Amino acid sequence: MMNNDIKITLVTAITILTASCTNLEVDVKSKYTAYPAESEVALEAKMADVYYAFRDALGNKYNRVQTFSSDEAAGLSFNGDYYDGAENVNPTLHNFKAEDSPAGYWADLSSGITRCNKVIDELGENTDNLTLSCIASARAMRAFYHFILMDSYGDTPILAKLYNEDEAIERSPRKEVAGFIEKELLESLPYLSKENNAATYGKPNKWMAEALLVKLYINWGVYTCGDIASYDAASTANGKLNDCVKYCDEIIGCGIFNLNDAYRSKFMYDNGVHIADFIYAMPYDRVNAQGMYYGRYRTFRRIDDGVPTGYYGGKMVQSCAGIMGMNPEFAGLFSLEGDERNAAVLGGKVFVHNLAGEATTEPYIYNGGQLEFTKSITLVAGGEEQLNAGADPDGWRQGYRSIKFYPNVNEYSQYSRNQSNDVPIFRFADVVLTKAEAILRGATATNGDTPQSLFNQIRNYVHAPSLGHAPSLQELLDERGREFFDENWRRNDMIRFGTFESEYGFHKRGFSNANFDKSRRILPVPQGVLNENTNWKQNPGY
Repeated sequence: MMNNDIKITLVTAITILTASCTNLEVDVKSKYTAYPAESEVALEAKMADVYYAFRDALGNKYNRVQTFSSDEAAGLSFNGDYYDGAENVNPTLHNFKAEDSPAGYWADLSSGITRCNKVIDELGENTDNLTLSCIASARAMRAFYHFILMDSYGDTPILAKLYNEDEAIERSPRKEVAGFIEKELLESLPYLSKENNAATYGKPNKWMAEALLVKLYINWGVYTCGDIASYDAASTANGKLNDCVKYCDEIIGCGIFNLNDAYRSKFMYDNGVHIADFIYAMPYDRVNAQGMYYGRYRTFRRIDDGVPTGYYGGKMVQSCAGIMGMNPEFAGLFSLEGDERNAAVLGGKVFVHNLAGEATTEPYIYNGGQLEFTKSITLVAGGEEQLNAGADPDGWRQGYRSIKFYPNVNEYSQYSRNQSNDVPIFRFADVVLTKAEAILRGATATNGDTPQSLFNQIRNYVHAPSLGHAPSLQELLDERGREFFDENWRRNDMIRFGTFESEYGFHKRGFSNANFDKSRRILPVPQGVLNENTNWKQNPGY
């Protein structure tokens, strides 16, 4: 396990010194027209700007939208505190607004695409190995940014070049964007590094690109169906299932990744390149790579009121939002006997936790009694519009809480609630369960794997009971909920499985402002983006 000082050094090295294209077998004396190859440090600096455009959004706004719009958690307020114009309530009820700040991460992604295009343009037509590797890395990142845009907003521009300020940009149908992403990745694969180490951590390599293809292919029916409201989980065809299995097999067969790390250890503040389950992750550091705030929204609201053990185990001088109350239906998933993932959910009577995020026998005392989180979430009278749980100890304890991304409590307040927990984007465990799903949906089984055997690889490493039969799609969706909660894939999963319009939490028929229109499977284009592109129309249904 890495201590934080070592991790700071690693993150700094990754971000500043080793942000090159990681092709280690090249002639560094190749000639460049505009950018001399012998200045590899300069080339590294040029590439460093490409990789982290998504960091701020992933660490806060994007996470809130993905979490609240799924069945994982509700966005609560406390007598107006953290109501903030309904920016957390709206995604909870699928009542998205173009003005909602958390859903406004379009600009982060388009900025990232522009950075990629600048690098590709500056490197030009050179064909030496180092240049090709750098261009491939930029193209893989460009594909990733397009993927997040397309997954979130539907029809988006295909930004494959630099545009003039006065040049009109048109949005392309989602199906065409999916095809562009596929083409970018397939053409980049031969030039991407196969290495998976500190030099490639947090950057695109062959395995990151293949994991992105896996995600693209398992959702192919969603992305290519035309009108998103027409997608039907039971009947919409997916002609890419065998391709999905192909790239799952390449990742599984490479021998680099495994499930050997204990579940909780993978998400702690000292995680990083040593986690063998991580195919691609976003590095965070409370000093040098700030922006990760998951703990702030998932803790108890009032851990700063003279409580000697704030954040369940460390002193705090700053308050936390505490607005993510886990929906009771989702909390019910964490009940399998022996399942290590259960310890990442905090419910019932709360005890002080140690620095490793593990509960001790010491009760967590607040307001003269032991804090106790309720599984059900009860709003105050008339509190439906604002999802108002009440600004008192009883309101602040509504809903179980996730402690999956447990912060370093000795540093949490000192660094303005910034965390050093890296956030995985693609994991080996996801590839294993996705292969199970693809076969279950009709792909040809390979290498003797079955949905049951793949499913039980996950159950076995977390010491949960094995499944004695082939999993149903619902069992697979439930398992994905246990394994990947807080990792920003639940909304994506629910749309694919056809459960996004189900009733859960306060997303219930008859509840004030709850929306069940299938147009909500994509977000509205942010108003600021529409203001800059007056030739665009808002997404249907908004």
